[in-house]
Amino acid sequence: MTSGIIFLLIVVIIGGSSFAHYLRNWYLAQKVKEQYDNKHNAYDAILQQYIPYYRNLDAALRDRFLKRTLIFRATKHFEFVEMEEEDHMSLLISAAAVQLTFGLQHFLMDHFHKIYIMKRDYHYGLFNVPFQGHVSEDGIYLSWNNFLNSYANYSDGDNVGLHEMAHALAYVNFPEHEHAGEDEGFQYRWFKAFTNTGREVFNRMQAGEMNLLGSYAATNYQEFWAVCVENFFERPSSFKIQLPELYDAICKLLNQDLLKQGIFLEPVNDNYSEY
Repeated sequence: MTSGIIFLLIVVIIGGSSFAHYLRNWYLAQKVKEQYDNKHNAYDAILQQYIPYYRNLDAALRDRFLKRTLIFRATKHFEFVEMEEEDHMSLLISAAAVQLTFGLQHFLMDHFHKIYIMKRDYHYGLFNVPFQGHVSEDGIYLSWNNFLNSYANYSDGDNVGLHEMAHALAYVNFPEHEHAGEDEGFQYRWFKAFTNTGREVFNRMQAGEMNLLGSYAATNYQEFWAVCVENFFERPSSFKIQLPELYDAICKLLNQDLLKQGIFLEPVNDNYSEY
C-alpha cells in the first residue's frame, strides 16, 4: 500500500470521527433545546422544590443553571438498579453535579459516562459496611433515598449527592489523575493553594482537633475534600467563621462564594454550542 493511500485512509478516518462527533453534539444540542423549550417551567419548579442552592439564585443564574443541568444529563447514561426511573431523578442528580461545577468552565466530568442509582444503601465489593454512594473507574454510584434526604435536610453538612460529585470532580481534575474533562484553572491555578491550606487543617484533625467538618473528614484526604464540599455549600457562614482560610481556598478553587452577591469570583463564559 502506497504512502499516499495510507495518508488518505487516515484523513478519512479522522474526518469520519470528527463528523460523528459533530453529529453527536448536534443531536444532543437539539435534544436539550427541545427539553428546555417544552419543560422549562416544570423543570424550574422541580429544582426550586428540591435544591436550596438553585432557589437562592437570581433568575438569570437559575436559567444558566437549568441549561447546564440539561446538558449534563444529556451526556450521561443513568442506570436505575432495581427501581423505576422517574424523569425528575436524573434531573436532580445532574443538578447536584452542576451545583459543584457552576463556577467552572468545564462542568461535564467527561470521564464519567454512567451514573448508577440504587434505591437505598447497598453493598459494594468485599466491604461489610453498606454504602450510600461511591465513585469508581466505571461510574458514579448513588442511593436515591439518601440523596433525597440530603437535600431535605440542607443544614447538617451531610449531602451524599455533593459528596460523591466532589469525589468525581477530584477524580477528573486532581493532579494524580489524567482524564478528559479537566479544568486547567481548577487543577493548576487554585488546587495548590487549597492543598497548602487543606493539608494543614487535615493534619491537625488527624492529630485530634475537632471542628465543624466532623471526624469522618479525618479518614483520609479524599474524604476530607468531599466533606469540605458538603459543608461549603450547606453551612457556608459557619465554615467561614471557623475555618476562614480554608473557606477562601475552596471559593477560589470552585470560583464560587455563597456569601457573595452574584456568587462567582470571576466571570465564566458559557459556550453551549461546543457540547
